Amino acid sequence: MSELGELEPITRRSTAAIIADQLRSAIMYGSLPPGSQLGEADLAAKLGVSRGPLREAMQRLVQEGLLRSERHRGLFVIDMDAADVRDVYQARLAIERAACQLVMQGNRGEALATLSAALEGILEAAASRDRIAMSDADQAFHQALVACSGNSRLVRMAQTLLVETRMCLSALQAHYPEPDELVAEHRALVDAIADGDERLLLELIERHMLDSIDRLNP
Repeated sequence: MSELGELEPITRRSTAAIIADQLRSAIMYGSLPPGSQLGEADLAAKLGVSRGPLREAMQRLVQEGLLRSERHRGLFVIDMDAADVRDVYQARLAIERAACQLVMQGNRGEALATLSAALEGILEAAASRDRIAMSDADQAFHQALVACSGNSRLVRMAQTLLVETRMCLSALQAHYPEPDELVAEHRALVDAIADGDERLLLELIERHMLDSIDRLNP
């Protein structure tokens, strides 16, 4: 038995955390589309949960900025307009630029191995020409990039932004890069890390984000 007040490892995630993951995924993939209202009773029935943890999960997503609360009306999935697209990618640039700098200062070999594996995922998805698979692989690469920084706060901030990115892409699939272009952009990032070229890496990540803004706001 532990001493009174002593913290111990938590072996199970809370129900609210699991529900929040499901809601986040539904928003990301468009099952809960932008602007849609979340009906508490309907969601509780679909998920087979009580309203207490559901409310807690929804408040987490309000804090993350994925849901908005309207007085006397309820909770709604946020809408993404051109200004939001620009804001998302500018914020991602700030986070991923910092992550790239930390990667180059840290265990570059370990990061290279992780990102090379993530690049293989992009290659496989590109070969299938499946837009959803490509988006999944793209997101996995950038999650891995930020995770390789070793900074948990950057990882946490990136999570919400990557969900918002998927919302942008779901609404604007016609402007998603072609498979060869997607592969080339991410291969260049991996090559810059392999070469130890921090200046080029930072230039490439900036170009990647700014080109995405131009692509999604034609």
